[in-house]
Amino acid sequence: MKAEIITIGDEILIGQIVDTNSVFISKELNKIGIEVYQITSVQDERDHILNALADAEKRVDVILITGGLGPTKDDITKHTLAHYFEDTLVQNDEVLANVEALFERYISTPISDVNRKQALVPSKAVALHNQYGTAPGMWFEKNGKVFVSMPGVPYEMKALMTNEVIPRLHDKYDTPFIVHKTVLTYGLGESAIAQKIEAWQDDLPSFIKLAYLPNAGRVRLRLSAKGPDRETIEAEVEKRIQALYPLIGDIIYGMENDHSIEYIVGEMLADRKRSLAVAESCTGGAIAQRITAIPGASRYFNGSLVTYATESKTDILGVPKATIDKHSVVSAQVAKSMASNARRTLKTDYAIATTGNAGPSKGDADADVGTVFIAIATPTDVVAHEFNFGNHREKVVNKAVNKAFELLQKEILKN
Repeated sequence: MKAEIITIGDEILIGQIVDTNSVFISKELNKIGIEVYQITSVQDERDHILNALADAEKRVDVILITGGLGPTKDDITKHTLAHYFEDTLVQNDEVLANVEALFERYISTPISDVNRKQALVPSKAVALHNQYGTAPGMWFEKNGKVFVSMPGVPYEMKALMTNEVIPRLHDKYDTPFIVHKTVLTYGLGESAIAQKIEAWQDDLPSFIKLAYLPNAGRVRLRLSAKGPDRETIEAEVEKRIQALYPLIGDIIYGMENDHSIEYIVGEMLADRKRSLAVAESCTGGAIAQRITAIPGASRYFNGSLVTYATESKTDILGVPKATIDKHSVVSAQVAKSMASNARRTLKTDYAIATTGNAGPSKGDADADVGTVFIAIATPTDVVAHEFNFGNHREKVVNKAVNKAFELLQKEILKN
C-alpha cells in the first residue's frame, strides 16, 4: 500500500516556510502500514495541481493533499479538485454550521459571504470535520484510489489526520503492522558504532531493518519491522535490542519511541516529583524552548534565565565578578555558579547551565570557538563538563542542547 503527499503553496517552493506537514503525515501513515512513495510540492496553479494529481493516481493508492483551502481567491485547491473529479460545488450544511460556530466563539470580526463559501464542497466528496478551522477536509474515491484534501495550517491538518483520515484509512485497507523502535546513543560516531555491532546487524532477520540516524553529537539506531502479527514483530525487535546492550550498553541512554530526550527527561522529573530550572548563555534560550514545547512541562519546569551578556550573569544571576575575572566567562567555574544560582533562585531540585563560545567570533572570552561548558546542579552537588562542538554556530548550539539533556538524565538516574 503506497501513498503520495502533495503540498500546494508557493510559500514552500520559495523557501518561505518549511514543509513540516509531510513529516507528520508520513509518520502517521507509516504507523498503519502505508508507505509514502513520493512527496510532491506544487505551485498554487490549476494545471500544475491537475498534473500532479493525475501523475500521483498512476503511482499510488492514497493521495493526501495539503494547502490552498482558504477563503481567498488565491486558494484554488477546492475548485481544482471539483474540476478533476468532474464535479460541482454544493453547500454543506454541517460545514456551514461549523464555520458559523467558530466565528461566534472565537473571531471578533463579523462573518462574511467569503467565509460562508468555505461551506461549498464538491458534491462527490465526504466532508471531514475541521474542529480548528473553517476549511473542511475532503475525502474522494476514484478508480479504487483515495484522495484526501486538508488545510495547510499544521494544527488543523494534524487534527484531521488523527481524528478523521487515519481511522478511515485503517478501516478501508488491510495493511501490515509496522513497528519502529529507536535506540538513543551518545559519545560515539556512526562508523565506530557500526564496527562494534557489525555481527549483530548481519544477524537481523529479513523483516527487520536498521537505520543509522546521526544528529548533533548523538546517533539514533532505528529498527523497523513489518509483518502480519504485531506481537510477533514487537517481541523480535525487543529481543534484538536487548542483544545490543552487551555490545554498546555504555553509550545507550534510552529509547526514543517517538519521544525526544527532553520528553524522556521531563517524564523522569515528573515521575520523581522533581523540578528543573535553566540558566543559558551560549544556547540563548534553546533549552527552555525545547522543554516548553512539551505539553505539561509546567509539572516540573519552573523557569529559565537567559543571561547572555557577561554583566547579566553578575547582575541577574549573581555570578561573582571575581570568578569571571579569574577564570573567564567561559569556564567550568562560571557554569557551576550559574547552575547553582539558578537552582536557588528558582527553587528547584535540578538546574542546567550553559556558557560557551558558539562563534563566529570569540566575544567576551578567549575560549576557542565551539568551546562550551555545561553544568548540572543537583540536590547534592554541582558538576561541570567541557566540550568543543566545532566551528559552526547552529551545530554548536544544537549539540550543546542535546548534551545538556543527556547530562541531566545521567544525574537524575544517580539520585
